[in-house]
Amino acid sequence: MRPSWTWGVGLGAGALVAAWGLFAPWAFLGLGLLPFLRLPFALGFGLVLARALFFPLPEPPWGAAVEGVFAVRGGFTRAEGHLLWVSHYPPLPDGRYRLRGRIAPPQGRTNPGGFDQRAWLLSRGAKGVLRAESAEPLGPLPDWREGFRERLGAGLSLEAREVVEGLVLGDKGGLETAYPLFQRAGLAHLLALSGLHVGVLVGFAVLGLYPLGRWRYLLALALLPFYLLLAGPSPSLVRASLMAGLSLLGLFLGLGGAGVVQALGLALFLQLLLRPEALLGLGFQLSYLAVLGLALVLPALRLPPGPRGYLLGGVAASLAVQAFLLPLLLGRFGFAPPPAPPPHLLPPPPLAPLLPPRLPLPPHPFGLSRLLAPLAHLLALPLVPLLVPLGFLKLFLGALPAPLVEPLARGLLLLAGLAAQGPLLRWGEIAPPGFALYYLGLLPLLFALHRRLPWRRALLLASLPALVGLLAAWPKPLDLWMLDVGQGDALLARMGGGEVLVDGGRAEKGEAVVRALRALGVEALELLVATHPDADHYGGLFRVIEEVPVGLALLAPGFPEDHPLAEALRARGVPVVRAGAGTRLKVGQGEVRVLWPEALSGDDNQDGLALLLDFGRGRALLLADLPREVEARLPVGEVEALKVSHHGSQSGTSEVLLERTRPRVALIGVGPNPFGHPHPEVLERLERHGAEIRRTDQDGAVRVLFGYAW
Repeated sequence: MRPSWTWGVGLGAGALVAAWGLFAPWAFLGLGLLPFLRLPFALGFGLVLARALFFPLPEPPWGAAVEGVFAVRGGFTRAEGHLLWVSHYPPLPDGRYRLRGRIAPPQGRTNPGGFDQRAWLLSRGAKGVLRAESAEPLGPLPDWREGFRERLGAGLSLEAREVVEGLVLGDKGGLETAYPLFQRAGLAHLLALSGLHVGVLVGFAVLGLYPLGRWRYLLALALLPFYLLLAGPSPSLVRASLMAGLSLLGLFLGLGGAGVVQALGLALFLQLLLRPEALLGLGFQLSYLAVLGLALVLPALRLPPGPRGYLLGGVAASLAVQAFLLPLLLGRFGFAPPPAPPPHLLPPPPLAPLLPPRLPLPPHPFGLSRLLAPLAHLLALPLVPLLVPLGFLKLFLGALPAPLVEPLARGLLLLAGLAAQGPLLRWGEIAPPGFALYYLGLLPLLFALHRRLPWRRALLLASLPALVGLLAAWPKPLDLWMLDVGQGDALLARMGGGEVLVDGGRAEKGEAVVRALRALGVEALELLVATHPDADHYGGLFRVIEEVPVGLALLAPGFPEDHPLAEALRARGVPVVRAGAGTRLKVGQGEVRVLWPEALSGDDNQDGLALLLDFGRGRALLLADLPREVEARLPVGEVEALKVSHHGSQSGTSEVLLERTRPRVALIGVGPNPFGHPHPEVLERLERHGAEIRRTDQDGAVRVLFGYAW
């Protein structure tokens, strides 16, 4: 370790281990770095740990009633001395409100791939949610930034104004239609304020103040707090500002620019000392990992001079960032961006390479990053270094630069729209051991790049974690997932090479189901089943069939031929089968059997599908909303798992059924409801028969594992 790195790296590493250990105690294994980094590591570790233990984020008074006038900004307000997220439908825009509600704890992640509200709020310094029962608007909030915003948008069309506000101020509120295009095109990072924006601001300030000599660095440093106040302290912007500030201070003192790794470590230490919970923020993680990749890879390269070296440097920067971000992006979003340099991490104006995709692309995969994105990067990157400084000028000059900004902003929008049309990359959720194996495999390659290890030995060592990962992923799970879709049903069966989705909850839950499928690595559904035409069972399937390839759809006979779901399936070329008692389908290494209905009665619940899923190593009985008189007629014996009928309604789950099936686990798909589901008598009956009761309203998504298929 270079001596110049010791303090920056040591403080940052110690702070990281302390903050991480607060949420994952196994991270304290990082204390093994102490002999190598010594005092700096111990100081960073001790200070951040003491900050967290002696000055923790206080707990709000759960359940306390709140009523009064509050200022809401960015979805947050302060009540009872605590920062709270205001939960209200529709979301409240910034302003003053008379609010009435209660303070509640935030919700953790309830589905695979779902949103973890608790971690998100903690990363922003909040622990509670104000569930607003009523919200009376009283007026707007005074905002000293409004004048700057008006000048920024002066002389621009609505579309161009939204793009420029997103690019210069990070404000994506107006990009309701455009921002999804940037996401699908792999260009959303252009709207995430970071190194590019800070670099342009500092570069123009230093250049414009050149006659002031060394004092120009100090004046440029003074601009950084102003920009943080103007744009908001996002983790990536704070990181970039801290690193730029340390470098400017070093130049002013005649010490030279701070090393990237040292500045990164110091910035990490300062951010975590201020708020250890910031570690949980995805923006925080992406920002630091990306810069770390650049800092560890680029200095080790020997690039030729001139344009060729510049282009190769852009390719190397892209691959370095991709290498460090890949598992995090795949694990959190199910997508990986293309190998194009992220402009917010490179000095302007970089050139984006046009490279072929590194992963095979199926015809209809998941994810947000598209094959056309490298070309979009190639064309977009010259526009960004022009739009950013012109946007800064517009903050002060108003409409004067508008004739230059308008065509550039429209050009960026056009590129995003074109790049959003291609095929997608996708992946499933990655567990902590997967992250560990990935970075263990990356480590010997970094040693080889810095000429500390022969390449042959490095490749051999890197292949060992990859081999372990492949062997661990070899057996295919045989399991049943009941997803949390509120008051409704959605079940995924993975049957050793084939996946079956039974129902999809209400329409508004369709996106949650898609995210769960993506997180669980489902590339396509061999079979999709709609048990009966109730909205809380089939509504979410419309979103599913838009995003996921389906081999065959099995509909209950109660669905009419002209039902919207049947028409949507036919429009996508999915074969539709009307199922009834006796229908049997081989799926993967298992089997799906339809036990009911034998004939139509005209009642949606009574005509629903009863399914027996045979996983080879266990069986599950799914009862839709069937009443007890139907349960008594089902030809079924003992099962390991029972999907309780009708969300635990008193109308089903009879003694007769439980005596015959003897389920080990009883699954209840339920959410807040006025019907009293699940009924206390049903719960008592299940307990008496020794079934383990698992409810989605209490447990979130529930998994029943039957084994693995080799």
